[in-house]
Amino acid sequence: MSGFSVEWLALRESYDLRARNPIVLDAVAAAFGSRDALRIVDLACGAGSTVRALGPHLPARQHWDLVDNDPRLLAVACSQTFNDDVTLNAVPLDLSSNFAAALNGAKDLITISALLDLVSEAWLDRFTRHVVAHGLCVYAALTYDGRIALSPADPLDAAITSAVNAHQRTDKGFGPALGPAAAAAAISRFKALGYSIVHGQSDWTIGTADEEIQHELLDGWVSAASEVKSLPRPDIDNWLARRRSAVEARVSTMRVGHVDFFATPSVMR
Repeated sequence: MSGFSVEWLALRESYDLRARNPIVLDAVAAAFGSRDALRIVDLACGAGSTVRALGPHLPARQHWDLVDNDPRLLAVACSQTFNDDVTLNAVPLDLSSNFAAALNGAKDLITISALLDLVSEAWLDRFTRHVVAHGLCVYAALTYDGRIALSPADPLDAAITSAVNAHQRTDKGFGPALGPAAAAAAISRFKALGYSIVHGQSDWTIGTADEEIQHELLDGWVSAASEVKSLPRPDIDNWLARRRSAVEARVSTMRVGHVDFFATPSVMR
């Protein structure tokens, strides 16, 4: 499940790519550096950005199962052109009900980007237990962790962020979402089940010239805050007007918190 438009995924990809934590990426690369080939499953693949971001760090021969419930995104993801050593296989699947079907057979690495904050505690528990039972490695990138820093500061920033984070915990198709608690919850579960973890922040850093993504984020945050109904609508609208003015004056910057981690069993297969 992705639930995102091709346009939004294209807009955010360059920010995702810059944000991915280099220490975690290096750990993934080091773990598989001696392999001749890898079999990878990318859950909620979207438009295939993880293949583009991670592929160059892995052995040349790669087979990717790209999993998503959106046929339009799968078509985009599988339209990428690589040399003959990289093969892409589309797997249409609703991960909310049956993620295990995507992990059947011989796999070396599971990749996830911007998904874990959407899933429920029960889904995460089933997922981690399945992964550990099969001795799989997991590279999970760009999980939102609730931190939003805006400049110049506004008196309503904290209240809007709180409302956004409350909305993040509502049902996104998997049951009540973990939202900002997802990365910490996943890391804790994997550690409790005997896995080793390399993790680090992977924050979006958005500058004054990045007007398009700032406007998109503001629209999304206002929509989320409005649905939660913890703030009067006029307050939300006034906050939006002030923030838009800052963006248009090219004085606005944003930092949006994410976490990457790489989870490995004590004995690699």
